[in-house]
Amino acid sequence: MGDSNRADEFIPAALASLGVEADEIELAVIGAAHAMFWPPILELYAFDTSAATPEPRPDLSQPPAAR
Repeated sequence: MGDSNRADEFIPAALASLGVEADEIELAVIGAAHAMFWPPILELYAFDTSAATPEPRPDLSQPPAAR
């Protein structure tokens, strides 16, 4: 709940500082998108990748090598 309260204050202030006018419907859509996407983003931040070994000389034009 704490994150949504901060978002309810931050989003309108951020839009106003950028000169974007948003009505209640637009703010509700932005709030719904925030509520849907922010928890998985926080999970990605918390995901520990320290045990993963980096791929040597990755060729990003190809899929990862089968292990």
